[in-house]
Amino acid sequence: MNEALNDSVVLIGRHMRHLTRIPEKLIGVTIMPIALVLVFGYLFGSAMSVPGGGNYQEYIMAGIFVQMMLAGIGTTAIGVADDLNNGLVDRFRSLPMSQVAVLIGRTASDLVLTLVSCIGITAVGYLIGWRTHQGFVKTLAGFGLLLLLGYAVSWLGVLIGLVVRNPEAVNSISVFISMPLSFLSAAFIPLNNLPSWLQVIAEWNPMSAVVTAVRSLWGNPTAVTADSSFALRHPLPFALIGSILLLAVMVPLASRAYRRAVAA
Repeated sequence: MNEALNDSVVLIGRHMRHLTRIPEKLIGVTIMPIALVLVFGYLFGSAMSVPGGGNYQEYIMAGIFVQMMLAGIGTTAIGVADDLNNGLVDRFRSLPMSQVAVLIGRTASDLVLTLVSCIGITAVGYLIGWRTHQGFVKTLAGFGLLLLLGYAVSWLGVLIGLVVRNPEAVNSISVFISMPLSFLSAAFIPLNNLPSWLQVIAEWNPMSAVVTAVRSLWGNPTAVTADSSFALRHPLPFALIGSILLLAVMVPLASRAYRRAVAA
């Protein structure tokens, strides 16, 4: 266990040093969410109303953060595919190091990258009028829930990168997964105006529970009514259980796929 932990720390440091040499990676995961904050906050904000009242700029921020977490699927998947194709994994295989440390190093360093992006998005959100109203501890809890989701989906990205291996195909698959999860949810729009059948799907989308839980922790408008689904009326346990289950499933699957990849 200590060996795996030490190897993981070394690999995290390697990925962080690599990031300083290619800062474009940071720009790529930051510019799009910031653009979404500005587009939804300014262009759509004046035309959107939140059921039950509330500031749409505050409503939208949790959705932007969740969208950024889902974008990490592609970031991690492409990174894993690149490592396989450029021979880095072969070099790791020749070293006396823990195999799981390679995956932990990748996912943990990508989580650090996500955390840095969160800081930039938080600053932009503050400029457009977003605030939290539940105190420091609950604000941190909201970010903690987001990062738990981000870490869980990064292991999904690891699995996709190991199975598909082609960076172009990996990117397409990642977008195919992340786009419906984010846009067919309560991330960007209140769900009350959707057709009834589509509203049911969106309300039971796991991302809707995460977004609603984060909004509740931050004291932002949730648009939850007495007619909302059970998941939206109790979002925090659903969000926690969903992220933990995803992590519990993806870690062993990704580890098994890695063992097969290095054995090939």
